[in-house]
Amino acid sequence: MPGSRLTIAQVSDIHCGHVMFDGELLTHAVDEIVELGPDLVVVAGDLTSEGYAPQFRQAKRFLDRLGDLERVVIPGNHDLMNVGFLHFRDSFGQSDRVVRVPFSNQNGSEPEKFATVTAINSAKPDLAEGEIGQGKYDWIRASYKWPDDYRIFILHHHLVPVPGTGRERNIVWDAGDVLALLDELKVNLVLAGHKHVPNVWQVGEMLLINSGTASTHRVRGYTRPSFNVIEVTEDRVRIVHRYPGLGEIVAATYQRGERRLSLNPQLAGMWNRGAWNV
Repeated sequence: MPGSRLTIAQVSDIHCGHVMFDGELLTHAVDEIVELGPDLVVVAGDLTSEGYAPQFRQAKRFLDRLGDLERVVIPGNHDLMNVGFLHFRDSFGQSDRVVRVPFSNQNGSEPEKFATVTAINSAKPDLAEGEIGQGKYDWIRASYKWPDDYRIFILHHHLVPVPGTGRERNIVWDAGDVLALLDELKVNLVLAGHKHVPNVWQVGEMLLINSGTASTHRVRGYTRPSFNVIEVTEDRVRIVHRYPGLGEIVAATYQRGERRLSLNPQLAGMWNRGAWNV
């Protein structure tokens, strides 16, 4: 895929309706995403605070400003509170879905490379914990029917513990089986949210990328509200943390040929040390 690039804006945990929700932050985030013009916008759950209809309507008003940008939106555990899955469906439609997204060619020619993006609801009503469930495994297998596509899997919950988030209590119940399945299917990226702390793990040849909270001050330690920008080329994957209205920092780079992940040392242990500049 010489000259091809896939750019993804990964947003999660905007929590409309929460007392610590900051509409100015979300306005900055949406404006920056529109200016970037990514190939795909991923909204990985927890759009609301308690799953109420007015909170979903507020979230939809913000996300509608993304215009015609290709987007995938899934619910989180907060969105399924108070029978909120009904309001999610009314606002955003089906949560479990598969889309094929073309890579952009720098020379403007027709795309030769595509990504298969499989998104699934990992949330359970009124529970913080997540689960995929054996009943969905065959559907996930069937979703990756294009053998040459770059493969992306999206869920709300994390599959491995995230550093700097305290005691682990609500990892995906069937995380081991899901990781084995995704490894079997040669999935390249797993995108999730939930813990409000951005993070990147490498598991074999697969990257697990968490986004932080984009528009609330429900942060841990010295982390800041942020969203991710992910750039995939023939040679590498580049993960950037964007701080709405403040700037950005390159968080990690993965050299695909060498299968080597390099993390920005400036971000290591940032939940237990002084603040840093962007």
